[in-house]
Amino acid sequence: MSVGSFDPSQLNADLELDLVRVLLSRVGSGETLDLDAAEQARFAPLVTHAQWAERSDDFSDEELTVLIRVFTLGEQQYQSWIAEQKSAVVPLVRALKARGSYDKALTRWIKQHSNNKFLPHGSLMDRL
Repeated sequence: MSVGSFDPSQLNADLELDLVRVLLSRVGSGETLDLDAAEQARFAPLVTHAQWAERSDDFSDEELTVLIRVFTLGEQQYQSWIAEQKSAVVPLVRALKARGSYDKALTRWIKQHSNNKFLPHGSLMDRL
């Protein structure tokens, strides 16, 4: 079992939009993932990045949906992507809901493809 490493520079680092675009180009529709170990490590910081809520306007509804699928599947497939309540899925779902663009079928899809009890809505304590 591997344990992720703590990088204090990530706390104040901006979300790398170019890296997100690379991920989007690499995963297509987000229905399946096939990332090698180097790609998993390269994209892992995106899974829990703190700026998703602020930067979600930089992406279309379709891109946000793909990212939600990618992070949902990735958490199931890759040990270094386990995020629980810190998953990027939570702020991305909130962003789509705020736009009025959230398809409730996506909730069913997330629940079918994840064991993370916090997806898609996050921690109940955070919503109180």
